[in-house]
Amino acid sequence: MKILVAEPLAAAGLELLRAQAGWDIVVSNPKEYAEHLGDCDALLVRSAVKVNKDVLSKSPKLKVVGRAGVGVDNVDLEASTAAGVLVMNTPGGNAISVAEHTIGLMLSLARAIPAASASTKSGKWEKKKFQGNELRGKTLGVMGLGSIGREVVKRASGFDMRIIAHDPFVNPQTAADLNVELVTLDSLYAQSDYISLHMALTPETHGMLNAAAFDKMKTGVRIINCARGELIKSADIAAALASGKVGGAGLDVFEKEPPAADDPLLAAENLLATPHIGGSTDEAQEIVGVRIAEQLVEYLVNGIALNAVNMPALSPDMYKAVGPYIALAERLGNFAAFAAEGHPKGVKLTYSGRIADFNTTLLRNAGMAGVLNRSLEQRANLVNAMPIATERGLSVSETHEKRSGHIDSIRLELETDAGVTVVEGAVILNKPRLIMVDGIYCEATLSGHLLYLKNNDVPGVIGHVGNSLGKAGINIANFSLGRQEAAAAGQHIQAIAVVEVDGVVTDAVRADLQSNPAILTVRPVEFLA
Repeated sequence: MKILVAEPLAAAGLELLRAQAGWDIVVSNPKEYAEHLGDCDALLVRSAVKVNKDVLSKSPKLKVVGRAGVGVDNVDLEASTAAGVLVMNTPGGNAISVAEHTIGLMLSLARAIPAASASTKSGKWEKKKFQGNELRGKTLGVMGLGSIGREVVKRASGFDMRIIAHDPFVNPQTAADLNVELVTLDSLYAQSDYISLHMALTPETHGMLNAAAFDKMKTGVRIINCARGELIKSADIAAALASGKVGGAGLDVFEKEPPAADDPLLAAENLLATPHIGGSTDEAQEIVGVRIAEQLVEYLVNGIALNAVNMPALSPDMYKAVGPYIALAERLGNFAAFAAEGHPKGVKLTYSGRIADFNTTLLRNAGMAGVLNRSLEQRANLVNAMPIATERGLSVSETHEKRSGHIDSIRLELETDAGVTVVEGAVILNKPRLIMVDGIYCEATLSGHLLYLKNNDVPGVIGHVGNSLGKAGINIANFSLGRQEAAAAGQHIQAIAVVEVDGVVTDAVRADLQSNPAILTVRPVEFLA
C-alpha cells in the first residue's frame, strides 16, 4: 500500500501512517508529488494541491483522497466519484482556531488595534483618534451554527454580547442549549451590530451578502468572515465600506484568493484583512493531521469511511452492523450478473428483517457495483456505482420489508431484455451466503469459483456434472442442490445446482456440461475478491 503525502502533515499523523505494516509512506510537496501518482493508493492533501481530472487520470490505483481540513474546493468531487475515489475531510478539527480568529477580528475592529499599533510604532500618540467600543451589550448575529459557529457563540457569550442566529438546518433545542435566539435572516440583518459568517458554500449561499443584504442592515454594522470568501460579493462590500453602511469588516477569506493587489476592497481603511489563516494554528494542524491519518487507516484497513464527502459515511458501530450486508449485496449482484442472460436494464433490491430499518444507500450501491463489475473494464465500487449506472441507463429501486420471523436477507432482482433473474442471500456466521435463485432455495457460498446450473430434475444429471468436471481435472469443493416443489403443467420439475470448484470452468467444459439435454443453463461465476 503506497500512501502519498503531497503537503505538510503533522508529525504524529505521519508516525501513525508509518506504523501500518506493509505501507510505503512517500512524503512529497505540491511541486513534486505528481511523479509519485502512478502507483499510489491514497493521496493526502491540504489546500495547495488541486485534485482534478488530470491528477485522477494519472492515479489508476487511487482509492482515497484525504483532505486535512474542512473545505474540499481543491478536490473535483464529481471527477473523483466517477473514478471511484473516496474523498474524506476533517470537519471540526480547526473549529476552535477559527472561532478564536473570529473573536480576534471582532476585538480588533471594536478597538482599532492594528491601526493603533501601526500609529504608535510610527512615533505617534493618538489616544483620541482610537477611542473604540465595547463588545458588551452589542448584538452578534451568527449565520450558521455548525461546529465553528457554536464555538464562536461560546466565546462571544463571555463578552456579555446578545447573540442571535440564523440556521435553517439547526435543531431549535441546540440553539436553546446555547442560549441563542433563532431568527429569520432579515431579522438578523436588522438587529445585528456584528455579523459573523459560518455557513457552507452552496448555490443558495453563494454571494448572499450583497448590496441588497447590506441595505437591510444597521448603518455601521461590522462584518466578520472566516468561512468562505464567495459568501460575500467583493464589489458590494467594498462599496458598503466606502459609504459607511458597513462600519468595518474583518475578512480572512476572499471571493478570489489571493485578491488582486489593485482590488478596491483592499484599499478600504475600515477593512482588516488576513490571508486565510483562521485554521492556521499549531494545535489545529496537529489535530487535522492526526485525524486524517486515523481516518485513512480506518478506511484502508477496516473499510470504515469516516467523514466521507462523496458517499454516505458510516460510524464504526453502524459499519459493524451493516458491513457484512454490503459484502452480501455486492456478491449477490455479481452472481446475478453471471447467471442472467441478456443486457441489463435495471436492478431492484428488497431488504427484509432488521436491515429494513437501516440506511440502505451503501447496500444499494454495493448491489449495483456487483452487477456492473461483470462487464466493466473500470471497477465499480460504493463511490461510483450509481453514476456509472445512470450513465448506462440502468434503473434502480429499493423496497424495505419487515416480515416478522423472517431471516435478515437481501433479495436482488436483475432485469434484462431477456427476463428477470432473482437471487436472495443472507449473512450466516458473518459470511455472505446465497439462499435462493429464481424462487428455488439453495444455500451456497458466495466466493471463489462457482458453477451455476439449471436443469430438468431427471436421473443422471449429477453424475454427468461430476464426470465432466472430473475429466477436466476440476475438483468439486461443495455441491448445493435445490428444486421446485411442483412442476408446471406438462413440464418437468426444475432444479438448480451451485457447485463450488477449485478452478476456472473453461468454455470447453461448459460445452461438455451443456451436452446433456436435461441441463438448461450453465453459468460459471467468478468473484473478484
